[in-house]
Amino acid sequence: MANFHFDLVSPEKLAFSGEVMQVDVPGAEGDFGVLAGHAPLVAMLRPGILTIHASGGAQRIVVFGGFAEVSAEGLTVLADVAEKAENVDAQMIATRITDLQERTAKMEPGNELDRAIERLDHFKSVQQHLTGTALH
Repeated sequence: MANFHFDLVSPEKLAFSGEVMQVDVPGAEGDFGVLAGHAPLVAMLRPGILTIHASGGAQRIVVFGGFAEVSAEGLTVLADVAEKAENVDAQMIATRITDLQERTAKMEPGNELDRAIERLDHFKSVQQHLTGTALH
C-alpha cells in the first residue's frame, strides 16, 4: 500500500506529522478513510476518533471539530482539539454528555435542538470508543 504525508494540527501543537498508509476521519457528514491518491476534498470534522494507520501500527486520536483537507500534497487536519485517546479524560466526556442531556431536555423542538442532539450523539460515540464497548 502506498504512503502519503499527513499533518494533524491543533491550536496547541503539531500532534502528528509523517508518512501514513491510511487515516480514518470522523467527518461531519460521516466517517471517511483517506488513502494515497484520494481525490481532493475539504470536510468539516465532528467530535470523534481519528485513526492513523502507519508502519508502527494504528494510533487513535480524539478530535473535537475542525477541518480536513485532502490535496496532492497529502492530508492536513486542523482540529479544534486533538489528543491521544489514552490521554483523554473520560470524566470530562461524561460531564459533557450530562450537560448536553440536561440542555436538550429543556429545549424546544427545532433546528437548535436537532444540532444539540447530534452533538450529544457524537460525544456518546467518543465515549463508546474510549470505554471499549462490545460494539467496538
